[in-house]
Amino acid sequence: MSHMVGRVVVGVHGTPGSLQALRFAVGQARALSATLIPVIAWQPPGGDSAGRHYPPLLTDEWADAAEQRLLTAFDEGLGGPPEQLPTEPMIVRGPAGRVLVSVADRASDLLVVGCSHRSWLHRAYYGSPPRYCLTHAACTVTVVPPSTLTREVQRLRSSPRRWRPLTSADPAQTGRRYPAGAVADHAWHRRVDGTGAL
Repeated sequence: MSHMVGRVVVGVHGTPGSLQALRFAVGQARALSATLIPVIAWQPPGGDSAGRHYPPLLTDEWADAAEQRLLTAFDEGLGGPPEQLPTEPMIVRGPAGRVLVSVADRASDLLVVGCSHRSWLHRAYYGSPPRYCLTHAACTVTVVPPSTLTREVQRLRSSPRRWRPLTSADPAQTGRRYPAGAVADHAWHRRVDGTGAL
């Protein structure tokens, strides 16, 4: 496969899933001696149709912010741009799925996207870039699953809260008992000493 892949195109937008995809893409580009093309797609608020009414100064600011997000993604995901790897970053205006498919337009490209776990409302409004890429790309597409840590954090965020904030040290009110002098190590816990002071 190394003689068939010339470019590894990866979608980057700064989420944990896209950082995982960026790390995977860098590894593939090194293994295949290919050029890395990190792509960040951006749109004005309200999409391109609404963006026509904004002054050019604002659109320049949004493009600059997208470029900064791309640089930040390299810092957070890799500790900086990869060394000794041909890299051609791209900042492109448009919906993420369409932008990635238009950049990865060669049969010899490898398109890498992260698996995002957005809400159903977000997916209904903006669409799913990985799904769009899988159905429209002219090249091989790899969807990188989130890391184990990311999946665990998302599971904890989506599970119902099974705790209540403590407002008193009285076990009859809180329903919980702590050993004398114990300090709760979570931000939602409150410790009250015998005088009533925090």
